[in-house]
Amino acid sequence: MNKKLNKRQAWLAFLVLMLGLIAVFILSLFFGSVSIAPEKLWQSEIVWQIRLPRVILAGLIGLLLSLSGVILQGVLRNPLADPYILGISAGGAVGAALAISMGGGIVVLGMSSVPIAAFIFSLLAVFIVYKLAKVGGRTAPETLILAGVALSAFCSAILALIIIVSGNLQTIYFWLLGSLAWASWGNVITVAPYALIGAGIVYFYSKELNALLLGEEMAATLGIDVEQVRLILIVVASVMTAAAVSVAGLIGFVGLIVPHWVRLLIGPNHRLLIPIASLSGMLLMILADTLARTMLAPLEIPIGIIMSLIGAPFFLYLLRRRRAPGK
Repeated sequence: MNKKLNKRQAWLAFLVLMLGLIAVFILSLFFGSVSIAPEKLWQSEIVWQIRLPRVILAGLIGLLLSLSGVILQGVLRNPLADPYILGISAGGAVGAALAISMGGGIVVLGMSSVPIAAFIFSLLAVFIVYKLAKVGGRTAPETLILAGVALSAFCSAILALIIIVSGNLQTIYFWLLGSLAWASWGNVITVAPYALIGAGIVYFYSKELNALLLGEEMAATLGIDVEQVRLILIVVASVMTAAAVSVAGLIGFVGLIVPHWVRLLIGPNHRLLIPIASLSGMLLMILADTLARTMLAPLEIPIGIIMSLIGAPFFLYLLRRRRAPGK
């Protein structure tokens, strides 16, 4: 009965979120520093070349970060895990800061060196964390988290040193706060495969994620190679997060609060959790980006600030709700 109820709740949530996403997607195209009449919306170059790719990119980044959070909270069995817990953000920040301090205008394969450097250094950070945490052929979730914290602290020191030496505080700091101001169709084409393929892989491993919730020993008795599955899923989450970081900088709370909220809404079954979290992340990011570019227009607020303003109170509410009697 409870399983049927969860499926019914999931389908209802899916329908509501899908309708909400379509509505927000269309409405967000109207908002910006330049007003556009409804009848001229689809004839405007501003919509086709600036707003539409930006809205699509916001949705893709929301999907990437929310699913990365789903994976890491499941694999590490830690509800407070987020996409940046393994040093992904710290590594990406160092890579981007290095590229910016060296000019940032270098173009490689049609792309700026900043996102490329952020992507490479993000993955390098995760590789180092995984190698540090691997002892006797296996990795413990606690060790992975501690190694991620240690590497993040080390990268923060390197980042501070880069800022002091280069003097590019404003540019680097703006990137660290996260922004979609430079969104383009090129970014959409770059990020879309990571979102679509990553989502497919995550859903394919939903059974294994459900088993890992029962503990490593129980998952092993069900015939799951825990270490192999953990490695594959950590790589997938890291690549998805690195892709988001490379084009938008650091945007917090999406991968933390979205899986949390969905789990409270429909339960921990990943077959239901993954699609609902995807839609929720997309909807949240499009809303946040719309606020970022309209609240103080023509001045744009970094989307990382908007997400912190939304995410921190909401996360505190979730924690309060979880601790309340009968919840």
